[in-house]
Amino acid sequence: MDESGGEIAGRGAKPSYDGAAAGKDRLSALPDDTLVLILLRLDTAAAAGRTSVLSRRWRRVWTLLPELRLSFSPAPHLIAAALAAHEAPLRLLFVGAQHAAVEPVADCLRTTARRLSGQFIVENRGNANEVGDEEASFELPCFERATTVSLDLGFLGMAPPPAGVFARFTELTLISIWFQGPTDLGDAVSSPRCPSLQKLSVRYTIGLVNLAIHSESLLEVELKNMFGLRQLIIHALTLKELSLLDCFAWSKPVADISAPQFESLHWRDIYDPSSVQLDEMAQLQWLTTNFFLVYGRHGSATNHAFLRLLERFQALDTLHISLFYPKHIGDFQYLMEDIMVLPRLVGLAIHIRNEGHAFGASVFNVLRMCSGTMFMPIISGCICDQSMNWKTEELALNRLCEVLIIDMKGCEHELAFVKRLFSWATMLKSVKVQFTSIAARPRKCMKRDSSGSFFPNCGEAL
Repeated sequence: MDESGGEIAGRGAKPSYDGAAAGKDRLSALPDDTLVLILLRLDTAAAAGRTSVLSRRWRRVWTLLPELRLSFSPAPHLIAAALAAHEAPLRLLFVGAQHAAVEPVADCLRTTARRLSGQFIVENRGNANEVGDEEASFELPCFERATTVSLDLGFLGMAPPPAGVFARFTELTLISIWFQGPTDLGDAVSSPRCPSLQKLSVRYTIGLVNLAIHSESLLEVELKNMFGLRQLIIHALTLKELSLLDCFAWSKPVADISAPQFESLHWRDIYDPSSVQLDEMAQLQWLTTNFFLVYGRHGSATNHAFLRLLERFQALDTLHISLFYPKHIGDFQYLMEDIMVLPRLVGLAIHIRNEGHAFGASVFNVLRMCSGTMFMPIISGCICDQSMNWKTEELALNRLCEVLIIDMKGCEHELAFVKRLFSWATMLKSVKVQFTSIAARPRKCMKRDSSGSFFPNCGEAL
């Protein structure tokens, strides 16, 4: 009450409703655009089902959503029906399923191909059919207006369409697919039928024997674990990056790669110069090789391919190599001395998978061929000694100015290697160390004194 006895209106006052106001559907008064913005923040199942109890109008608003996320529906055969009921243009559709069979997935793709004008993602976890059953396969429809398509089919059988243009495709990802029938994926993704494609990723596939791509738009290609691939042809005028991983693990590699704009090549596969044609790559900046066995038998096919690939290059901006130690060395031979020469380098990245063995001697063998290297990341594990010479021999790494060490555990032998590195790299300006865990940080780290040498400095990071 105020001084005159009147009631004070303020935030503490309780609102009052008359009968008409109490029965009014205020949600129905909101414009469609506002309701759509609200529902976009929900999973589509919630938007279509649970919110319909709030208002009569909400029962149809989900059909106006430009984005649908149908997450792992227990009844995938209903997805096509839901799409048929949907009214608005689609800019994004995510479909998740558990052990979906071929027919509902095929129905979903056919319906989506007619409607979608943006991004389409399918994730099928598992396969309800027998893998490789030709009768349980379908033909990929032609997406005329979609821009980005990612299909993870759980090894359902699929064949590319023999005709049609994917006019607006910029990205295509195909994962866990059993290619069946007379497949010609290369024709489908080449420029005449895919004139705008910039990024192609094909991973974990079966049945794709030949892949021939001729493109004037591709920028990135990733090919990984393509079981059965026998021949690869890529002629791409604008291609910047190619990543090839374990596609020729079961057969002799046969490849013809022509990409004058190459900047990054990740060839983590078998290489044979007698059957692999790589055009001159004058723009190449980054090369990643397959792993090199530190211990094994002389004549290892993997090591031979590693050495033959490096012979292909006289100079590189950055080289990334992987050194692999078998868990049980036994009477295996030390193979690092087979690496006689490396290209001229500006940067060198060394990834070490050592299964509890040493990397001091093997890294020393690499570094003595890289006196001009300026930047060197090392991904480390543990250390043991093949030879003690690296602890006493001198190296002149007088251009090395930056070092990054990843996954360091702080063992005494690791610190011993780092201290030797400091003595070799007299022009070193930056050392960054990422430890495995805080608990594994060593009690003593290195600090450069006024004379330029490094000494233990308790409590300081490198």
